[in-house]
Amino acid sequence: MNDDLSTDGTTEPAQPPLAATRYESGAITYPGHSIGPEGTEPAEEIDLADYTAEVVTWTTSTATPPGVRQPNHLAIVEFDVDGESVRALGQLTTDEVESGDEVRPVYVEELREPGVGIKDAESAQDWDGYRFEPI
Repeated sequence: MNDDLSTDGTTEPAQPPLAATRYESGAITYPGHSIGPEGTEPAEEIDLADYTAEVVTWTTSTATPPGVRQPNHLAIVEFDVDGESVRALGQLTTDEVESGDEVRPVYVEELREPGVGIKDAESAQDWDGYRFEPI
């Protein structure tokens, strides 16, 4: 979980970024890596939560690991960040989606049920993240 305070001064945790990385070469990856595709250093973090994306392809998993919702709708989506294509794999909020649909990232506190599976609920594991919602 993110331990930052929100911008309004409350103790509610701030929504973490959907962080992609731009490298010195101009390439962008999600997630970011310590070295870019052309061997260049990270130069900037980009919050993909500020962008919309297009569904490239999607599927539904009906045999999910313990603690993961069933059925689990997944998609590969493509963001356009300043003319650079950035793809991400993530859960969908619904199965009412088609390839080519526009989606937006939606923050959720639990992508899977904590404590179910091999990780302890109190471990350092982050359970929050983003799903993609059709718009």
